[in-house]
Amino acid sequence: MTQSPQEHTAPPRPDPVREAFNGVRTEIGKAVVGQDQAVTGMLIALLCRSHVLLEGVPGVAKTLLVRSFAAAVSLDSARVQFTPDLMPSDVTGSLVYDASVSDFSFRPGPVFTNILIADEINRTPPKTQSALLEAMEEHQVSVGGRSRSLPEPFMVAATENPVEYEGTYPLPEAQLDRFLFKLVLDLPSREHEFEILDRHARGFDAARLSAAGLRRVADADLIARAREAIAGIYIAPQIITYVVDLARATRQAPSLALGVSPRGATRMLGAARAHAWLSGRNYVTPDDVKALTHMALGHRVILRPEAQMDGLDVAGVLDSILATTEVPR
Repeated sequence: MTQSPQEHTAPPRPDPVREAFNGVRTEIGKAVVGQDQAVTGMLIALLCRSHVLLEGVPGVAKTLLVRSFAAAVSLDSARVQFTPDLMPSDVTGSLVYDASVSDFSFRPGPVFTNILIADEINRTPPKTQSALLEAMEEHQVSVGGRSRSLPEPFMVAATENPVEYEGTYPLPEAQLDRFLFKLVLDLPSREHEFEILDRHARGFDAARLSAAGLRRVADADLIARAREAIAGIYIAPQIITYVVDLARATRQAPSLALGVSPRGATRMLGAARAHAWLSGRNYVTPDDVKALTHMALGHRVILRPEAQMDGLDVAGVLDSILATTEVPR
């Protein structure tokens, strides 16, 4: 039940469920150096029944991050290497003729898991990319005229190379809009790169996460309890107005050809709720919204060609919108 305005100011009590999810960061840190923002984004996406797109050059531990995340939250995962010849049925599954019963039976695809690692998703044509649309929105797939529910919880963690890399296809806008966050994994700092190499020099093996001491600190039951707690986080009307104003500002920005959809605004509001809960508060603040704006909205907008020619980028446009949109007090 959502809290009343009078209740939301009360200091939160210690919450073992929240502590467990914050402990996921510690466990992932045993395998992946840095990338704290990406870990937070993945936690929020899981708690919001949504998905993440991780972008970075090859070799920045995108897949290792997702595998470590799945291990820490004790969920099953399956990995699909997206290639130009990958077919939709290779992801969703297909009907196979069974001679013993003289009928067709359904053979589930790798999408029937808790966390689907869609590796290099932008290296496969749009037809196969779109095979995930129903799964991501409705947590089901339709094959042979019948809809089949996916396991719960379910999350797509897709990785992609930057679009300027050879052999990549741009993701359709409809699919981009279904990712809660686009998380950019940058090259590590000098200190982080030293730590990465030092770990490998001491015997770290990315193929053996258990040897790194990574423990399971959450599970499906805790995820359900966390989602229930997040649903009770108070959102003041002023915060809703703030999110609406930010979304509308993207649609009115002269440098943007496409602004944020109402679905994008709704998803960001839910993410702000989860961010507040992870931060130990039982109410949402404007800072929760600001902290998520770039990774929640950046992939949902399209820059006009003339704006690109003028040297503008999406991050700069969103910064300008944040600076000019009235913040509730």
